[in-house]
Amino acid sequence: MDYTTFADLGKVLVIIPTYNESENLEPIVARVRAAVPAADILVADDGSPDGTGEIADKLSAADPAVQVLHRTVKEGLGAAYIAGFDWGLQRDYQVLVEMDADGSHQPEQLTRLLEALRSADLVLGSRWVPGGTVVNWPVSRKLLSKGGTTYARLAIGIPLRDATGGYRAFRRQVLETIGLADVASQGYCFQVDLAWRALRAGFRVVEVPITFVEREYGTSKMSRSIVTEALWRVTVWGVQHRLGAVRRAVRGRSAQPAETGE
Repeated sequence: MDYTTFADLGKVLVIIPTYNESENLEPIVARVRAAVPAADILVADDGSPDGTGEIADKLSAADPAVQVLHRTVKEGLGAAYIAGFDWGLQRDYQVLVEMDADGSHQPEQLTRLLEALRSADLVLGSRWVPGGTVVNWPVSRKLLSKGGTTYARLAIGIPLRDATGGYRAFRRQVLETIGLADVASQGYCFQVDLAWRALRAGFRVVEVPITFVEREYGTSKMSRSIVTEALWRVTVWGVQHRLGAVRRAVRGRSAQPAETGE
């Protein structure tokens, strides 16, 4: 593999948000550096009490391609990614990548996302398109993931097979356009939100198959509150989307010239 082939995309930043990922951080950073040596890494740590931030600092001291953003408050995945996006945009990165710290997103497949980005604005690593797969997930988690995207497709008409996945590559123009300052969602809902904003802004969004592997170490951040937030927000967006469509249709009819008789 010629790792210089992505130079045409510009500077690439892989953002890895962490909270208590001390067992996973060093291996995932090493794998990213091996898979795409030209990419830089930003570890966005939410004040992990298990020493993840200190491990990140040691990795950064040993490798200038690894940077650390220390956040003092645990505000959730969405807030960590937005802080990371802001950090990268201020430093002229042209491609910004979302990647989990727990190894579920295979760094070796990052080249697949970057290759697809040549003809797209946002690339989603998808578990549910042909060729995508999930390893070591119980049926309940598969149903939750598929069900979340199905509900989003029905509620807001988002034309994606995996709207909740968190392995993504953005061109900077997308993040500069979609209104990050207005994003308040987290977790599953955060991913749906950003993809929907990109689609509504007219950007080209594509999905590429990935292999998603359940974490070996640490604790999953999935919770009932994350699922509840996603269900509530997508429902509200769906209602607003339909009301907006009705208003546009009414305005369109009222703008038509009235028929006149002879």
